[in-house]
Amino acid sequence: MTQAVVCVDFGSTFTKAGLVDLVEGRIVAAASHPTTIDTDVLDGYDACLARLLEQDDRAATAGVLACSSAGGGLRIAVVGNEELVTAEAGRRVALSSGGKVVAVLSGSVRPAGAGSWSGVLQTARPDVVLLTGGTDGGNAEVLLGCAHELVESGWTGPVVVAGNADAQEEVAAILAFGGVPHVLADNVVPRIGVLAPDSARAAIREVFLAHVIGGKHLSARADFVSMVTGATPDVVLTGVELLARGLDEERPGAGDVVVVDVGGATTDVHSVVELDPEDAGLGREVVADTPVTRTVEGDLGMRWSAVTTAAEAGLVELVEAAARRQGDPGFLPADDAEADEDEALARAAIGLALRRHAGRSKVVVSPEGRVVERTGKDLREVDLLVGSGGVLRNGRPGVAQRVFAGSTGAEIDGAWQLPRAPRTVVDHDYVLAAAGLLVGTHPEAAYRLVRRLVEGPDL
Repeated sequence: MTQAVVCVDFGSTFTKAGLVDLVEGRIVAAASHPTTIDTDVLDGYDACLARLLEQDDRAATAGVLACSSAGGGLRIAVVGNEELVTAEAGRRVALSSGGKVVAVLSGSVRPAGAGSWSGVLQTARPDVVLLTGGTDGGNAEVLLGCAHELVESGWTGPVVVAGNADAQEEVAAILAFGGVPHVLADNVVPRIGVLAPDSARAAIREVFLAHVIGGKHLSARADFVSMVTGATPDVVLTGVELLARGLDEERPGAGDVVVVDVGGATTDVHSVVELDPEDAGLGREVVADTPVTRTVEGDLGMRWSAVTTAAEAGLVELVEAAARRQGDPGFLPADDAEADEDEALARAAIGLALRRHAGRSKVVVSPEGRVVERTGKDLREVDLLVGSGGVLRNGRPGVAQRVFAGSTGAEIDGAWQLPRAPRTVVDHDYVLAAAGLLVGTHPEAAYRLVRRLVEGPDL
């Protein structure tokens, strides 16, 4: 048996593949090809495999592990008791599970007419519904009402139930009677002030593999379904957790880590930050923060979302360049002027995405006197900042310093909780996705991959 594995990411724009030597924990061959969404996604994979074989003949017999965000990735609708607590908790869980949240519905507010649940779900076209609501042992009336509402709306897709544990059997019976497939998970808010995402995250991964990958009909070949093990953002976040925390005391992690992935359609921010217990009372968020966080900015991207990126950043001078890129998602810069435009879009996307993820701190007057209130995730003490995405991996020398300008440093205006003095690296070899794919079956190889990202390729 060959001691190598092909790790593949079927992305929204490009399919990336790398051959990993499991003994050395090193990517020994790499290839990419535009994702062939208009034909069969495995056409692009076949092109990548041919390139890998030119570099290392072990690719012919290596096993394959893959993740996917092709065809729109994993689209999730969140249903909760009320928007400020359980729906918001569900939204955070959905994001950490690698999904893009396309709708949030509150059981305490019943939209009517065109905004009915049926209308919202038809417009949003989610792949899965995450149903949350209530603390364990609490009032189950709204959660049960939401289950009935889903059935009455005509929803027939999968549902992950992650609400009040004492009501789950009754919720399951309602969904089963309506012919709605469902998976039960632990409550995401088992008690007030606690957010417990792990069980629901695992259940969403199960649903993604069982219903979404085959259901999108991205390939007519059965091997596509067998090779995909998760949604790309979920797999990448697993790699980020390994990078930050390591495997054990003998194989430690890098400390607090933030990863910014600038894609064609979205800009994703993943953070793994040890929370300070003394900060527990400083936040204005109604749902408890968690050490592992992911946010997805669907209006910030280099191609599919280029126009809204320029608009959100107020870059009037880039309107035409952004429109050209959005009209041709496969666009590649042909000269320095076009590379400058790409970098300006990336700098805007990164700056906006990091600020939305990190939030701000400010001094307010309360009954206890002057106190500091915070929103978002405090990234100021982050040790390592990792950049990912084609604009960084394939950019000109010094691209990382230019596109992260204005997003790090102690002097940033506005009390933004952004990294003050991180070490900055670029994931040139796309190791975080590979590590996330490998850590379950080949943890040592996965660990060596992420350590190379920190310490250099000669590790």
